[in-house]
Amino acid sequence: MNKITAAFQNGKAFIPFLTGGDPDVETTEKLVRAMAEAGADLIEIGVPFSDPIAEGTVIQEASQRALDGGCTVDQLFDMVTRLRKSGVTIPLLFMGYGNSVYGYGAERFMARCREAGVDGLILPDVPFEEREEFADLLDQYGVTQISMVAPTSRDRARAIAKEAKGFLYCVSSLGVTGVRTSISDQISEIIALAKAERDVPCAIGFGISTPEQAGSMAKLADGVIVGSAIVRLIAEHGKDSVPVVADYVREMKQAIRA
Repeated sequence: MNKITAAFQNGKAFIPFLTGGDPDVETTEKLVRAMAEAGADLIEIGVPFSDPIAEGTVIQEASQRALDGGCTVDQLFDMVTRLRKSGVTIPLLFMGYGNSVYGYGAERFMARCREAGVDGLILPDVPFEEREEFADLLDQYGVTQISMVAPTSRDRARAIAKEAKGFLYCVSSLGVTGVRTSISDQISEIIALAKAERDVPCAIGFGISTPEQAGSMAKLADGVIVGSAIVRLIAEHGKDSVPVVADYVREMKQAIRA
């Protein structure tokens, strides 16, 4: 059992997302530390990218703010190194795009993940059928690639679950990321198909923003992922967002464990 899978062993997992470098790397570092202290079980750190095709307006704008502020991949690796040295032990994942890995140099990227303490990668633009693209380097450097499954993936859900590592990222609804007032119930069917193949932890993401939604999704899955709602708080409060986000993480964690 790897470190990511182990994070699901003590009850429902809460997985917050934030965009690295928004509003700046220093604040991101404080936010990650505060979220870990507030009870996050894993944390996704978005690698800012100029064309984040899976993201809605909220995260697109955060990514652009980070890039405009000069955030680089090297700065995010250095930040994770500092977080690990300061005692943050929960799994940290980078969520980004294949072009960012290629642009940095795939082997160099994976090597820095291991050196810094990045446990896994989520690459929305690398589909299941192309998972072998980075497979050898991921294995060589001990980095876990998290597989994603969507409501339209019914025919592929069992195959994806069979090969999934860490956990299975279950996309709750079609389209890009963003806060939604309702969540599709199709995802329960996908989770059932995945679990029938293998008892891999399943976490639901895309659109969850309220404690009520989080509690409802936690009844279906092993974990809940929240991104846009947190990124929106950061956009609103900027460098003063740390205590606000920490309180939100505590509230959401309590909701999924209730």
